[in-house]
Amino acid sequence: MKKWLAGLIILLLMSIFLTSCNLQKKDEGKNMLIESNPNHKAVLVVAFHGFQDFEYQDTKKALENFNIKTITISSKIGEAVGKFGKSINIDKTFSDIDIEQFGAVIFIGGPGAAEYIEDESAHQLAREAVEKNKVLGAICLAPAILARAGVLQNKKATVWFSKETIDILKNGQAEYIDRPVVVDGKIITANGPMAAKNFGQKIGKLLLE
Repeated sequence: MKKWLAGLIILLLMSIFLTSCNLQKKDEGKNMLIESNPNHKAVLVVAFHGFQDFEYQDTKKALENFNIKTITISSKIGEAVGKFGKSINIDKTFSDIDIEQFGAVIFIGGPGAAEYIEDESAHQLAREAVEKNKVLGAICLAPAILARAGVLQNKKATVWFSKETIDILKNGQAEYIDRPVVVDGKIITANGPMAAKNFGQKIGKLLLE
């Protein structure tokens, strides 16, 4: 009787062990699939000084809720500092990005984003995203970067509500829409920090379609 019970316990333990191993292998396989799929990865572009902290945090969190991995780049290596003091360690710049490895490029706003409005490296990244059929996002002041890059022609878009930024969109032949978030094909724009969560969610859904 004791031998029978001991044998049964051993069989149960082996069954639990094998089930655990199979689940672990499935999780590892799923993680490898996510890592290798460009649509599960996104580039967040921030100003080195004065990015909008809450736009960055809320957009990043929304994407991560879709199991989308993000990397953050800026105009130079070092510690980027947000408008409200958040710091991010930056170890990649525009020239380090292979667009084929990512499903989306997202420009975060804030007063510091003005540095990219006339920046050719930022423009080139935006144009390359469109050429490669990637999702392209911009929030707050950042849609003005897309307009200057020439990728908003005949596109519906929104931007931070100031006459100057709205004029930049219109001069870039975009149709300005006074709404928190605007989606036109694979280009998603938002008008400020209050829209950041919804902005990130729409990007996540579009990436996983």
